[in-house]
Amino acid sequence: MNIQEIYTIFQKHPSVQTDTRKLKEGDIYVALKGPNFNGNQFALRALDAGAAYAIVDEMPLQSELSAAELSEPGIKERLLLVDDALTTLQQLAKHHRQQLDIPFIAITGSNGKTTSKELIYAVLAAHFKTYTTQGNLNNHIGVPLTILSVKPDAQMAVIEMGANHQKEIESYCSYTLPSHGIITNCGKAHLEGFGGVEGVRKGKGELYQFLREHKGTAFVYADYDYLQPMSAGIENIIYYGLTKGLVQGQIEAAEPFLAVRITAGLEPDYTGNAKSSPAPQHTITQATPILIKSQLVGDYNLPNILCAATIGKHFGVPDQKIISAIEAYAPSNSRSQLLEVGTNQIILDAYNANPSSMKVAIENFAKLKADRKIVLLGGMMELGEDSIEEHQALVELLVALGFKEVVLVGGDFAFAHASKAQIQTTPFTYLNNAAEAREWLKQLNPQNTCILVKGSRSMKMEQVLDS
Repeated sequence: MNIQEIYTIFQKHPSVQTDTRKLKEGDIYVALKGPNFNGNQFALRALDAGAAYAIVDEMPLQSELSAAELSEPGIKERLLLVDDALTTLQQLAKHHRQQLDIPFIAITGSNGKTTSKELIYAVLAAHFKTYTTQGNLNNHIGVPLTILSVKPDAQMAVIEMGANHQKEIESYCSYTLPSHGIITNCGKAHLEGFGGVEGVRKGKGELYQFLREHKGTAFVYADYDYLQPMSAGIENIIYYGLTKGLVQGQIEAAEPFLAVRITAGLEPDYTGNAKSSPAPQHTITQATPILIKSQLVGDYNLPNILCAATIGKHFGVPDQKIISAIEAYAPSNSRSQLLEVGTNQIILDAYNANPSSMKVAIENFAKLKADRKIVLLGGMMELGEDSIEEHQALVELLVALGFKEVVLVGGDFAFAHASKAQIQTTPFTYLNNAAEAREWLKQLNPQNTCILVKGSRSMKMEQVLDS
């Protein structure tokens, strides 16, 4: 069965699912395979649960099919046999994307891409019918599923792309066909897969390469000097930054929530041009400085806020809607969340971690005013041969910043130790996992304390706060 035929079916049943546990009546089930599972084995179960069709690359055993036909004649016709279910999912997404003549904004980067995506979505959705990546569905399965979730009424789409090796972003672009793109930054993330920092820039730069080849538009943070050569040759570049770009701004305060002083690009009383479809605005206004008071913790979120404001401005979202949308956005899912637990303030940033994000989180935490601080860090993953060195660098940073209570949990922190002299000024506690850290914190029972909790996803550092 070819893609056009499958797409005709999709138009009648425009909801795709790869997990039988999440199926709804009338969905199309796509049977994916992995090292430890085979979705084809659940195809008949999916149809029985209400799926309209199942896309498979292996037919059920004849005995199973015959038994199913007895209870539900015609079930075989609802099994759509293809060569490869994953490839078909991606091709179907591309075909759907080609029917949508709207801006598709792709976002990638080492840090901050999900927060940026949520801020951009909040700003655009305040004025346009906008669809975006749900949660962290930013891989080779999540990206096509996100594209297929974009309905015909869409005016905007914002697609997050995660990657841990070369050519991954390139593959996503081949069926996302982004018209606009953002690289938030290129840091020390997934070094093992990318092969070092230069490999990270090359891999993330695949988004710029697509925009370069297809006359797309890039939104570029002017204050990261490495983004300048990376984006060279792109026909349309919209800058944002501290002192250059469509929207400019600086940190006003970060105690603990980030407030950004906009110095150019937005006006507090500007209502914009209400339009039924996106229309770019490029005029940079030297307005009376205004404040955006966010609910984000960490001055490292400044580029994320400026990016969202710039994209809103570019597409003609009224300035007051931009400001209100950013201020209303509250982070969730263990991303830079500020939690009030009893008399304690907890910064929970445990969704993921790499050397770059760890460094800025620790430095930001050092700036906060508090009588007592505790740092709880989980190990970082996918760093390859640089892992121990990068963990050791964080230990040195913690000592240099003068923290008095530090707990290091799991991973290669076990091989990163402070000297005896350093331990006298910065006592370190080494634990094996989040469960041990939870018990440590429970026994300590701190009061009136500011606590930073951060670590790689696999460390599950949010469990430190359980009960």
